[in-house]
Formats: sequence, C-alpha cells, structure tokens
Amino acid sequence: MSVQEMKPIKEGKVREIYDNGDTLIMVATDRISCFDVILDNTVTKKGTVLTQMSKFWFDMTEDVIPNHMVSADVKDMPEFFRQPKFDGNSMMCKKLNMLPIECIVRGYITGSGWESYKKNGTVCGIKLPEGLKEADKLPEPIYTPSTKAEIGDHDENISYEQSVEYLEKRFPGKGAEYAAKLRDYTIAIYKKCADYALTKGIIIADTKFEFGLDENGNMVLGDEVLTPDSSRFWPVDGYEPGHGQPSFDKQFARDWLKANPEKGWKLPEEIVEKTIGKYLQAYKMLTGKDL
Repeated sequence: MSVQEMKPIKEGKVREIYDNGDTLIMVATDRISCFDVILDNTVTKKGTVLTQMSKFWFDMTEDVIPNHMVSADVKDMPEFFRQPKFDGNSMMCKKLNMLPIECIVRGYITGSGWESYKKNGTVCGIKLPEGLKEADKLPEPIYTPSTKAEIGDHDENISYEQSVEYLEKRFPGKGAEYAAKLRDYTIAIYKKCADYALTKGIIIADTKFEFGLDENGNMVLGDEVLTPDSSRFWPVDGYEPGHGQPSFDKQFARDWLKANPEKGWKLPEEIVEKTIGKYLQAYKMLTGKDL
C-alpha cells in the first residue's frame, strides 16, 4: 500500500499548512527568512525548535487561555507525516477563524519602538516616561497591535482604538469585546511567560501572538508562541540598558547579510551553525532539555 501523499494548502515563508479534515497540520520547515526574503540555506533543526518551543508554551499557558494544539506527535497524524522529515517539526491543530490582528506586546524598549521613542517619546502612539535608555524595561508591558498584511505587504501599527474599529467592521457588534480580550490575554500570557523565562536566564523583550475563534466563538491562542522567530530573547547575563542587546535569534544571519550585501542571499555554513546554536541554547535554557 502506498502512503497517500498530501500537499500543503498554504505555504508561508517558513511554514507549510496541510488540511486534515477537521484539523490542520502545521509544519515548521528549516527554511530561514531575513528582511522578508527566504534565504538559500536550510537551518537543520530550526523547524523542530520552533514547534517544540511552541508546544512548551502552549502547555504552560493553557490555564490562561485554550490553544489550538491537538498533538505534536506524528503518531497521531496521517501516515504521510510519519516520515523523518516531519518528526518533531509538525503540529496538528484545531481549525480556527483567525482574528486579523497581530497582538504585539513590548516589555522593554528596543527596535522600532526605540526609534519612535527617540523621535517623540511615544511607541505606537503610547506616551512613555521621559529619560528611558535603549533596552530599558518598561514600567508595565504595553500592547501595540498591528494589522496582519498579506504576504509581500508590511503590517501596519494601529492604536488600541483603531483595533476596536478594525474588528467591529469584520465582526459587527463584537469589536470592543474582541479588542479588549486580545489586549488582556496578550498581556497576561506575556507576563506569565516573561516571569518564568527570567528565572531561566532569558529576558523576553517583546513578542507577538495570534488568536482565533473556535466553532463556539470562544477565543483561542493559535499560530506559534514565544519562539525566537516571533520574539526577542536576550540573555539575563550581561543585560545592560543603554545599547542593543545580544539575542537568541537570527541576528547573526541578519548582521552577516547587512555586512555582505554583494554576496546575495546565501549564508556561510559557520553563520548557519551559530544561528541554530542560539536557537538550541534558548530551547535548553527555557525547557531544561536538549532537543
């Protein structure tokens, strides 16, 4: 008997999604993207780190909000997925009606937030205290939603009030309720996980979440959660506001591409190794386990 081949119904920059009847199977590939371009390298184990780290956080936060994970074990999936290339990097998930908002939470001031603050003392329209330094911890985490762009377009930061209107247009009568829930869940999940990560030597500077509605209209956490691709992780050791911080993500890859624009979109092997080394180090620090 040959195994029935399945084709993805959707391919993102680094993920493939398969329709499995009443569930979806999300596969995190070993592709890597920087500056919205898929590089000509694969980063072995990267997809497994992202999937297993999401599983870890889904398990930790299910007392805050239900999530879309059904199983991360390929034995629970159709036979097609019981091939080595899918083992560890695949997750079977409930189908959700995804809400069209990227839920961004910032606990520290960095990146585009820092650039905005230097100009006018605000981040996404939120006034912050005077005198903050780059990478300072904020007095309280701030919620800065954005619209979800189609592939090729850029997400657009919007105010909380705009998020109410944006959702109201798509879900008449529910805009205010959904916007408040998105904000409150985003901050609650971030606080719980950031407090935990600090005890393991990692600062979660900022991150983004995505939520959807299940068949009963209940809000559910979806997508990936608190991975080095969706978050900024900094080491607690050596943390010092006043400048950028080293991070557990694809910064090695970004820095090399910026310094070598003439070399195209293929990274040298040593940069690939350093990049996956950071992902694996973050996974071990947070979970206490080797992958």
